[in-house]
Amino acid sequence: MTGLDWPALMRVGLHGLGLQPAQFWALTPMELQMMLGSRGSDAPLLSDGLAALMAAYPDRKKGTENG
Repeated sequence: MTGLDWPALMRVGLHGLGLQPAQFWALTPMELQMMLGSRGSDAPLLSDGLAALMAAYPDRKKGTENG
């Protein structure tokens, strides 16, 4: 899996949407996706979807990798 394209997301958030940096970083990925006009899926998040999200964005304890 590849990571998010942060430079592109920051450009669209800060320049395209006119957000302040603190506003941009306070958004969840879903909120940013909605602001960009993508509704995502109308289906509920079931266990398979949750498992995929948890695998893609694992929790990290403080003191480890970006924690």
